[in-house]
Amino acid sequence: MGLMQYKYYFRKPKSALVKDILSWVLIGGLITIAATSPYFLQNLIRGYKRWKKYPKRKISAAFYILKKEGLLEIQNKNGQIFISLTPEGRMKAGMFQINHLKIARPKTWDRKWRLLTFDISEKKKIIREALRGKLKGLGFQSFQKSIWLYPFDCTAEIDLLKRFFGLSDNEVELIVASHIGKDEKWRNIFKLST
Repeated sequence: MGLMQYKYYFRKPKSALVKDILSWVLIGGLITIAATSPYFLQNLIRGYKRWKKYPKRKISAAFYILKKEGLLEIQNKNGQIFISLTPEGRMKAGMFQINHLKIARPKTWDRKWRLLTFDISEKKKIIREALRGKLKGLGFQSFQKSIWLYPFDCTAEIDLLKRFFGLSDNEVELIVASHIGKDEKWRNIFKLST
């Protein structure tokens, strides 16, 4: 994937409705709705309560635009409408998940450090930089070149990032350590009690 394609996926959504539609299809996988005209749109809205706040005309237009942009595939087969994400649509929907990703801070620290190491080739430089930016946004600190430090469990979040960016276990690895040498500096940075 080239630089322009990644810039496209990292754009903010045009509307909350577009985000809702892509997230809905991402979570639901392949969506099937009875295509009993003229009630298709009503069936769709009834199936997802969050959409009741949007005018029906906007919902219909959003589906049309998402299909036209190649993010949604909508097929009518034997009186059923099948709605699914294209690979590009899955990437865009996954970006919404990534944008809202947070790591919960527990009340007590388990006194373990998470060291995230990555070795991502130069061919994937854009992915490497995007991952680095996301780690900073999540609160990771640079420990050494290509090694990032975090004090709390973040296994699920790192797995999500790896899946989204298409990175293997060989490219990104999370290590849990009980000792990293003199860690007073890091405990101060993360505001951890001793």
